[in-house]
Amino acid sequence: MLYLLYEKLRAWVYEHGLDGPFGVLDQIEFRALAAAGLSFAIVLLMGKRVIALLARLKIGDAGLSDAESLRRIAASKSNTPTMGGILIAGAIFLSTFLLADISERWVQLGLVVLLWMAGVGAADDWLKMTAARRGSSRQGLHAWEKLVFQIGIGAIVGYFSYRAGLSEAPVDTAHVLNLPFQKTYESAVTDRLGAGVIVLPLGVFVVSSVLMIAGMSNAVNITDGMDGLASGISAVVALGLVVLALVAGRQSWAQTLLVPSVAGSGELAVLAGSMAGACLGFLWFNCSPAQVFMGDTGSLCLGGLIGYTALVVRQEAVVLLMSGVFLVEIASVVIQVGYFKSTGGKRVFRCAPYHHHLHLGGWTEQQIVARLWIVTVLLLVFALASIKVR
Repeated sequence: MLYLLYEKLRAWVYEHGLDGPFGVLDQIEFRALAAAGLSFAIVLLMGKRVIALLARLKIGDAGLSDAESLRRIAASKSNTPTMGGILIAGAIFLSTFLLADISERWVQLGLVVLLWMAGVGAADDWLKMTAARRGSSRQGLHAWEKLVFQIGIGAIVGYFSYRAGLSEAPVDTAHVLNLPFQKTYESAVTDRLGAGVIVLPLGVFVVSSVLMIAGMSNAVNITDGMDGLASGISAVVALGLVVLALVAGRQSWAQTLLVPSVAGSGELAVLAGSMAGACLGFLWFNCSPAQVFMGDTGSLCLGGLIGYTALVVRQEAVVLLMSGVFLVEIASVVIQVGYFKSTGGKRVFRCAPYHHHLHLGGWTEQQIVARLWIVTVLLLVFALASIKVR
């Protein structure tokens, strides 16, 4: 909104010699950093008030666990308020609305993903955490209900993203299958597509959208099981998304690096910057011992935005690499459940998801969280470095 206001008043600003202080709004990099700072400040300023409100509403973690060995640990957190993801979602929305070009289609779709996923997560959190007060046995949304909403938004966003990318010029790189180490362009001095580059049809593009958005939202949701784990990792991944969006949004940068260029996608750097700032602000209250949990409200919208941004900038492989911890976490659950059912009760891990396996193996919660942060930073470095290897 501030950027659009600046656009409307641009002539007046220059006429009165104010282009110096306000001219920085033309720089996406500045607005991305400003969005990170603003969202951090919003969460920090509103955090105590929101936590107190959630506590009064008795929206607290029930401290339940399916694993007998974890119940004592979970019980110690039973009174910690959850649904704190409204802080994250609110800060991202406000910062993006104020500092991004909201006339840009990619920003509009990103805000739809944010609100949709946060809404689904909030409904799930509310049903779970107020069940006792309401005298209801309804413990959140059923798994199939959440999946329907996740697949639905993935399909809707995939369709409109595909249609929006049809205006791509001079060549269609908004729909390419961007494989690791493959050159999108023949060279840095030509805009012709490289040999073997595949341009995805609508159906395949929509399927990839569903997989990225639904898959990443579930992966972050499963990872959110220890103080500061999901919020810290999400902050690191969001910083990587800022870089990827800036590269994809500038034809010259993308062509130099031989990666897809998607017109207008640079504005997603502001959205990603807002994510990073909101996660860091939330970590202020979520670090051990946590004063609040993000719940499904936060984890679903963060995962959805990560998947959406990866889809738009055509860097799914790179984002999956930097999100490696999230993938290991969700894979551990799939493997554990599948193996348990197929063998009649045997287990691969002590407990799933994987962070609980490490916990039962003797690592403290603080060690697990800090070490998985470190792993994510290293994955981010490798992922961004891989862009140059073509």
